[in-house]
Amino acid sequence: MICFCAERFQWRLEWQRLWQNPGELLPPGLSDMATRALLYRRPAEPATLLVKHGSQFFAIRLRRHRRARRYTLRIHPTDREAILTMPPRGTLAEAKDFAQLHGGWIAARLGRLPKAAPFQAGTVVPLRGVPHRIVHRAGERGTVWTETRDSGEKVLCVAGGADHMDRRVHDYLKREARKDLHKASLAYAEELGVRVKRVSIRDQSSRWGSCTSAGSLSFSWRLILAPPYVLDYLAAHEVAHLVEMNHSARFWRVVAKVCGHVERAKSWLDTHGNDLHRYGVED
Repeated sequence: MICFCAERFQWRLEWQRLWQNPGELLPPGLSDMATRALLYRRPAEPATLLVKHGSQFFAIRLRRHRRARRYTLRIHPTDREAILTMPPRGTLAEAKDFAQLHGGWIAARLGRLPKAAPFQAGTVVPLRGVPHRIVHRAGERGTVWTETRDSGEKVLCVAGGADHMDRRVHDYLKREARKDLHKASLAYAEELGVRVKRVSIRDQSSRWGSCTSAGSLSFSWRLILAPPYVLDYLAAHEVAHLVEMNHSARFWRVVAKVCGHVERAKSWLDTHGNDLHRYGVED
């Protein structure tokens, strides 16, 4: 004897009807795709996982990526946290097991991050590779400017309230970075016979610069902290991508053609680049 529940059968028929005609479920104006997305939306996931290693606890930020093929971990040098990327069908249980398995790696990498150097009075910040001590000038007018003391010490003067110091220094360094990178990029573009459409300044943690085929260049503002020849090389590197959108031997020949200090700049970045991410952040 075969039995079935009429109510369940009717429910399945109704669900099938709604799937085939999702517009009946929500008010007019919402697309079928939007309705189906709501029907099959993934339940809300936590933003972080807590992992224990020895006596320490670490908050691991979760990030699901549609093109990820496996679980991966990386350290964000500016936010000073670990980020775990999950594949589309990954589970929270698998993610936690993966993070726990690599607890030692997370602890070691976070422990090796250079000491944070927030933008506050007394902090020494490199400007174009030259150390400048931040000095608060509360009673003076203006925003941020540089001075050289009688002793030869370079200082970065910040006017206004102390609570605005961090933002004002950030804004000043971004303006200086934009000015230097825009000038260098246009000079290299003219030399190579290409056109730069736009130069953007961001706080990129995984790369120093990027380029699109449409001519849009993007750079990390932290390059203004490095010696000028390093910033100059990165400008040449990204503009050269407008000639060769790859990292082939041809690309490197283009870079070497216009920039005579490629290896020197790459060596500096390999040695000191990670240190630039400690400025303007707090522990």
